[in-house]
Amino acid sequence: MNWKEQVVLVTGGTGSFGKKFIRILMDEYQPKKIIIYSRDELKQHEMRTAGYDHPNLRYFIGDVRDLERMKRAMQGVDIVVHAAALKQVPACEYNPMEAIKTNILGSSNVVNAALDSGVKKVLALSTDKAVSPVNLYGATKLAAEKLVVQSNAYAGKYATRLSCVRYGNVVGSRGSVVPVFLRQRDSGKLSITDDRMTRFWLSLEQGVRFVIKNIEHMQGGEVFVPKIPSMKVIDLAKAIAPDAELDIIGIRPGEKLHEMMISRDESRSTIELDDMYVVLPVEAFWFGGEWQEKGQPVPDGFRYASDDNTEWLELDEIKKIIAPFEEDFAQGKLT
Repeated sequence: MNWKEQVVLVTGGTGSFGKKFIRILMDEYQPKKIIIYSRDELKQHEMRTAGYDHPNLRYFIGDVRDLERMKRAMQGVDIVVHAAALKQVPACEYNPMEAIKTNILGSSNVVNAALDSGVKKVLALSTDKAVSPVNLYGATKLAAEKLVVQSNAYAGKYATRLSCVRYGNVVGSRGSVVPVFLRQRDSGKLSITDDRMTRFWLSLEQGVRFVIKNIEHMQGGEVFVPKIPSMKVIDLAKAIAPDAELDIIGIRPGEKLHEMMISRDESRSTIELDDMYVVLPVEAFWFGGEWQEKGQPVPDGFRYASDDNTEWLELDEIKKIIAPFEEDFAQGKLT
């Protein structure tokens, strides 16, 4: 795919993912145009003054809840990356209808606007919390996944193809536990919900490059899951503050002890490749089946969860990963 001929729209483009995605795209791929679609004029202004002011960038104020605005923004667009979401678990629990309006109805608007505007590819960002969800945020992302995947079935005469990526925690992103631990370090006490807790972990750049790769190779209907390492949250705490006291406060409402990115039920339609898993739609007469030729079906009863992962980060590896964030925190760049 020739990126220099593509017009790309990013919903939620002023977020952590959006900024990193746009930076890498501009530096390495030089698309014809990138449209940053978000609802916050201040964040757009701050992004522009922070150096995101290339002639090929366009700032478009709008909400994914607004179908007509989405249709206007997508005129002439080739690729949509759907990253806009309400993602803070407590906020979604306290404001359930707002989460539904943005994460489910907003995703429906993205799909419909893309179909009506002749967009070629839509790749939506999902989360491990969409697998066997225990909170409303996860439930809304599961519904959004289903909307995106199944919309291939009624694309009809349109050339639009739609897929998802699903991955775990991003190191140092907004809402990450890393800044929390760094803030608590000076007090000599770190709060941990449960000392058995494990998490999948990847960097923001890894997440962005995974998205770019799968935009290039998607056929429509897949959920792409990267192979990434797990870490024990207690090891992360030790890496940041080895001498600090650990205060075990108990699991919060809507929180899991371990994360899962592929369930046993999904494994029946999952293909394993060297660096990722591809979850195929179960009933997809419109699906080409090319992935079955590129990889192998996973074993019966397979699950991909953070507690039984085959790859784990050791303490020294964790320290290397968090070193840049410690420097940013010391300079006041990470809050």
